[in-house]
Amino acid sequence: MSKFNHILITGASSGIGAALAVYYASHGAQRISICGRNQSRLEEIAAKCRSFGCEVFPRQLDVSDAPATQQWIEECNAQMPLNLVFANAGVATIEETPQNVRNTFNINVMGVVNTVLPTIELFKKSPSAQLKQIVIISSVAGYHGMPTCPSYSASKACVKAWGEGLRLSLKKLGIGVSVVCPGFIRSRITAQNTCPMPFFMEADAAAAIIASRVENNIGLIAFPWPMRLMVWLGSILPNCLSDFIYERLPYKV
Repeated sequence: MSKFNHILITGASSGIGAALAVYYASHGAQRISICGRNQSRLEEIAAKCRSFGCEVFPRQLDVSDAPATQQWIEECNAQMPLNLVFANAGVATIEETPQNVRNTFNINVMGVVNTVLPTIELFKKSPSAQLKQIVIISSVAGYHGMPTCPSYSASKACVKAWGEGLRLSLKKLGIGVSVVCPGFIRSRITAQNTCPMPFFMEADAAAAIIASRVENNIGLIAFPWPMRLMVWLGSILPNCLSDFIYERLPYKV
């Protein structure tokens, strides 16, 4: 059974976000607040969660809208104090057009910022004995700039570094921070990939791994381990070697 009573998840209409909502609903969470841009998919996920007896409150929301996101988070907290917040909403860039690049950073970076900042302020005001955990969903693509998805990998590198820094700065306030760097997980993002996806994993399996490690307040949750090893090695190689490797990766078509 989960130790968290009220869980908030952005980007919960599909992929990891949806799988996390269903996981926590089936593991005793009392209340789950979810948001996404597709209302019909959100309602489907909410129905699944309610089948386990969990209270679920879906909201159609674009996390790049900072005032709306802050208002929603504050409303959720007022209904019942939040224990666990997942900054999960994210998009793939696909074609690196100026519009798509800006959208990638607006959602993958500013969407995380718009979720985390109001959460921090709420957690600072909450009782010290209350469980307080923030989880930022990054990606193994954030370990090194990827020529196959430069904007996406850059956005994930940004939130990875921010989360790792926040973990130490917020620790003294009793606020836990975890950064999740999954590999290829079944989602609307990977559904658009045409390149090879080694160590591919189903979203429900990924959610179980994430939840178990969040329960133990693990700082960096990167998996599957062969993929984590590969990207870590790529990140520490001299540029002449990493360039040689990365420029030979298959591109999306």
